[in-house]
Formats: sequence, structure tokens, C-alpha cells
Amino acid sequence: MVGSGAGLGVSGEAASSTSLDGGAALPGARGLEGFAWDDGRLLRARVVECALGRVCGGCGRPLGRPIAFVGDAEERERNAFHLPPLHVACAATLQRQPAAPAELVTTAGFEFVRPTRDDADPEPRFVPNSLL
Repeated sequence: MVGSGAGLGVSGEAASSTSLDGGAALPGARGLEGFAWDDGRLLRARVVECALGRVCGGCGRPLGRPIAFVGDAEERERNAFHLPPLHVACAATLQRQPAAPAELVTTAGFEFVRPTRDDADPEPRFVPNSLL
């Protein structure tokens, strides 16, 4: 079922951060399994696939509306998230994990920002543009 959150699972112990293929630490849960995660670690190629293919980072199925983003308070304040877009149900599954990001934003659309060489943030970001 699309948006069921069934693609997300947990294997192993919780931790306070994960990284994007060895990049900057990001909030999340160690052991989280899903389309864009492997043992709680974001996979850059899958994150890009989520953006360009408009698929859920949790289950890998096509996104409808609303689209959910989860992150920390700083990401919500600047309206730029590192974790890929999710179905609302997949976001809820992610948020139930220990040490998972607490902030949830729903939107009808988003922009994908690839970092440039001079960018202060070296990780790809998602910028919601039609907040619900």
C-alpha cells in the first residue's frame, strides 16, 4: 500500500545520528532500513533518486500529496531538509524511532538543491515550497 510506511524497519540499536555516505552527521536512527537508508545511513544516490523520481525515501514508492519532510528544529526554521521526501505514514514510522528527527513539515511540492563547491552546506537539501 502506498504510504503505508511498510518500507521502513529497524535492525539494531538506536543511535543519535547518521551520515550521508560518510558526510555530515544527520539526525536519525541507527538500524533504520528503507529505500534511502542502509543501517540508518542515508545513501546519496538513493536520496538523489528520491528527488528526481519523486519517490518516498522510506518505501521507494511514488509520492502523492501531501509530501512529508522530517528534520530538526534548525532544518524546519530554515526550511531546508537533508532527509528525503516521505509519505506521511512513512514519516510517522521514522519519527517513532529513538533519536529520530522531531520536526514534521507537510507540503504539496519541493525543490531539490544540489550543493555547489562554495556552498556552506555540502549535502543535498530539499526545500518545501507549498507548505500545508
